Amino acid sequence: MSLDPPTYLNSLQNNIRARPIPWEGAVRAGTITDNDYKKIKAVDKVRKEQRRQTVDSDTESYKSLLLGGSQGKSVLESAAKRADVIQYMLVLAGDLVNDAPNLMTALLEHSDPYKPFLPFLTQTNNPEDPIPLLTSSVLTSLLSSAQSQSPKSNDQLDTALSKLYKYLSTLTTSQDSGLQDIAVQEYSALLRTKKARELFWSQREETVNPLIEILRTAVGSGKDNESTMWSGATSIRSATEAGLAGGVGIQLLYHVLLTIWQLSFEGSLVGKGLEREQEILPLYTQLLRLSPKEKTTRLLLSTLLNILTPSSNRSALLPLATTARLPALLQNLKSRHLTDPDLLEDLNSLTDLLADYTSSQTTFDEYAAEVQNGHLRWTPPHRDANFWRENARKILDDNQGELPKALQQILNKAWEDEKSVLAIACNDVGWLVKEAPEKRGQLEKLGAKARVMELMTDRDESVRWESLRAVGEWLRYSFDE
Repeated sequence: MSLDPPTYLNSLQNNIRARPIPWEGAVRAGTITDNDYKKIKAVDKVRKEQRRQTVDSDTESYKSLLLGGSQGKSVLESAAKRADVIQYMLVLAGDLVNDAPNLMTALLEHSDPYKPFLPFLTQTNNPEDPIPLLTSSVLTSLLSSAQSQSPKSNDQLDTALSKLYKYLSTLTTSQDSGLQDIAVQEYSALLRTKKARELFWSQREETVNPLIEILRTAVGSGKDNESTMWSGATSIRSATEAGLAGGVGIQLLYHVLLTIWQLSFEGSLVGKGLEREQEILPLYTQLLRLSPKEKTTRLLLSTLLNILTPSSNRSALLPLATTARLPALLQNLKSRHLTDPDLLEDLNSLTDLLADYTSSQTTFDEYAAEVQNGHLRWTPPHRDANFWRENARKILDDNQGELPKALQQILNKAWEDEKSVLAIACNDVGWLVKEAPEKRGQLEKLGAKARVMELMTDRDESVRWESLRAVGEWLRYSFDE
């Protein structure tokens, strides 16, 4: 999949190509050899076809120029202290591998084709330093081609991928959307194989989390403020006329969605984690409401299909997709004039998948899935007296008390950034005691009574109120006895 080169990077490379480099002085200073100089001059500032012919006629020499070998050190190693030379050579290296495919093949046959480049990724903490930025571009070309030539993984490739992911993650947390877009496009070029995607997921705190934050910014909702996502308050009109929230451009949005879509090819691996850690279902439901283009809608639908389809994900994720009001939104999408055939196919498949689920499921199933997922939200059952009247004893007894144990695990966490989860858990405990008072001993053994009493002094007002109400239910039945 080919994307247009990022404008920021393209401009930087063009500026460096235009700079004069005192090559003769570099030779006299011993920074580069006379042989290096001759090879550089033969391919510098010439037409692409001439460059390709020159490199093809002496591929081994140019391989040695960039990577080192029997003829001497790599020019990147010998000129390491000359920033101007390094910048120029990194741009030239990118031009050489793009214009001369035979050189790319030869480089990847080297025993360690990434070694001369990797140290430049970590030479500075400044995300705007051109050397790591230019290095990442060359490494992306090398690693992407390596995966295309041989999908099998190896230690050198995995190590280089991991280090490049780590560097690119520093760009995604930048306030500069141009740097963010460079990182995301390079991620997309790298996620070509199952192993690359698995490695990306294993580093998700660095790689995935910043991308999800960009998407949250686009819908105007931070992770600790879920009301916008769950209420669906943002209108399609506000997205198209005023632009996406937080200044997230359509191009950056598309590239982030593209990267998450590629990751979702490993749906069985990442699906439940994306929901548990990132609440991707309500987030993507809200993004579908806001989606300004068919191409972004297509990526959103396809990603959801990839993570909801695996049988290992269905019992956990389909109830949460229903709670996020995804089925109703899909029906709304069907009423629009959509033309993309892939989009329409995914829309129909996703609609059918959710229709099959909702036709056989109950509110209890939705509640159980939410508790088992380990994260509570103010979904309708929590405040529905009829739900608790009908289901309290089933919640306590089902599958040997699995749900109250899961609820206690949620209660035991601090939830410093999401106090609403604690408030909801206290609410649920209160309802269980109220509707099944004879079972309150079961909850006490799990530690629920002690925990809600402890939470009566929590700094959050909603937690204090819900814990007080829950303790009140215990006291009421104690007095009655």
